[in-house]
Amino acid sequence: MGEPAVKILVLEDEPDTAGYLRKGLSQAGHVVDLCHDGRDAFHLALEGVYDVLVVDRMAPGMDGLKMVKSLRAAGVLTPVLFLTALGGIGDRVEGLEAGGDDYLVKPFAFTELVARLNALARRPPIAEVQTVLQVGDLQLDMLKRTVARAGRRIDLKPQEFRLLEFLMKHAGQIVTRTMLLENVWSFHFDPKTNIVESHMSRIRAKVDRGFGKELIQTVRGAGYRIDASA
Repeated sequence: MGEPAVKILVLEDEPDTAGYLRKGLSQAGHVVDLCHDGRDAFHLALEGVYDVLVVDRMAPGMDGLKMVKSLRAAGVLTPVLFLTALGGIGDRVEGLEAGGDDYLVKPFAFTELVARLNALARRPPIAEVQTVLQVGDLQLDMLKRTVARAGRRIDLKPQEFRLLEFLMKHAGQIVTRTMLLENVWSFHFDPKTNIVESHMSRIRAKVDRGFGKELIQTVRGAGYRIDASA
């Protein structure tokens, strides 16, 4: 059984090469749209309907490098294969750093191009990285290192932040004292102190007090849980 059809956008301004690519890729069973201008290709690619983009770096309107940079800045994650005569090491590095996923230099073997395009099309989509945790009206931003509840900022010390972050990553689940010692404090033994209890008390005072509903719960004999549904 052959490879499934891949929807490909080709940016190539040289007529003979463009025709060769369209004919060959279509014969390989793929769906091909052709663009001769980088600006037009950029607007088509923004729609996110393509499985792979084949981009010549030297294109009119908007060069391929700028086009790919602009797509990545706009959040378009469609795999890109640069197909270009610029074959120096510096050119390859520049293309990959601009957001390209693969780089093939002209002249090229058509069978290799098809194999590379099929490989890119088989890649699973890149998952969006979660940077904000939310439980009810409580938000924790892992990048900005900020916490807010009902829009009101809550100031936490670094260890308190890590403790709350671990709880929120396991929202709705019971988190044991041992889990907290290992993952928040990197203790692989029990230090026989009330370090967990004292930090939990301080977090509760900041996160729950004055907000009407308590999100952090003690599960007797088991540990702690943060949950907005309880």
